[in-house]
This record gives sequence, C-alpha cells and structure tokens, in this order.
Amino acid sequence: MAEFVVPEAGPYAATEEDLRGLEEWFARYDTLSAEVDVEGMADMAVFPLNLVSDDSKGDGWTGQWSRAEFVRTMGEVMGGGEEVSFESTRTPHFLSASLAVVFTDAVFTVGGQSQAVRYADVLVKRDGAWAFQTMIQGGWGDLLRR
Repeated sequence: MAEFVVPEAGPYAATEEDLRGLEEWFARYDTLSAEVDVEGMADMAVFPLNLVSDDSKGDGWTGQWSRAEFVRTMGEVMGGGEEVSFESTRTPHFLSASLAVVFTDAVFTVGGQSQAVRYADVLVKRDGAWAFQTMIQGGWGDLLRR
C-alpha cells in the first residue's frame, strides 16, 4: 500500500490527472514487484536505465543498465522465492506534465526481515504513458560495480 504526499506547488502545478496517472503507474509497478515479475517491471522502464548510488566507502557511483542487465540484477535481488511486501509513502515533484522526480520512503519485508529505505525515481511520460528512466538509492554501489 502506498501513500502519496503532494508537495507545495512549484513552477509546474500538477493536475489531479497528473497525480492519478503516477499513482496508477506506481500501483502497477508495486504489484509487479510483489509478484517478482521482473520482466513486467522492465516493461515499465526506458533503457538504457540510469542508476545513481554510493558504495560502502561513501563514494558516489553512476552507471546504466540495459534491459537484460536490469532483468538479471533485479531477478537476483528479488528472486529469492520469499514473500515480498512493502509499505511506502511517495512524494512526486513534477518538473512538467511529462517529467517527474518521485521520492519514496518505504519499508520492505522479505522473508520476515524488514528494512526501511529511501529512494528516488525519475519518470518520463511518452505517448501518454509513464516510464521510469533513472533509479537513485544509496548503498548499492558495491553490488553494482561487479
């Protein structure tokens, strides 16, 4: 279950339709994540997908994934066969009607173990449909460097 928090208006004031579109996109993505449908998740992205993180030394890391790299890595990370659940609060910041940065505070529970995380996604709307293009989250640099 996700909660959306609407930030104060900036130069672009999101419409109810804008907010509803992003909410629906994330509801679908969350369902696919809970089902560990990595191929379905990949269908909701623009590749190459940009990645931004840092490592255990505190050094920033950036990179890109092809669809195949996304599917392989997310399959390894999520595909342990254990039940996955999450609660999240998302705060979208619309830069325009077709560009949004969404900050998420979430608690993921996998196999009875819970972990709080904060991350951001950059989404773009093309041909009327949202897709994520950049994933930003701390702590993945060591894994992503391999």
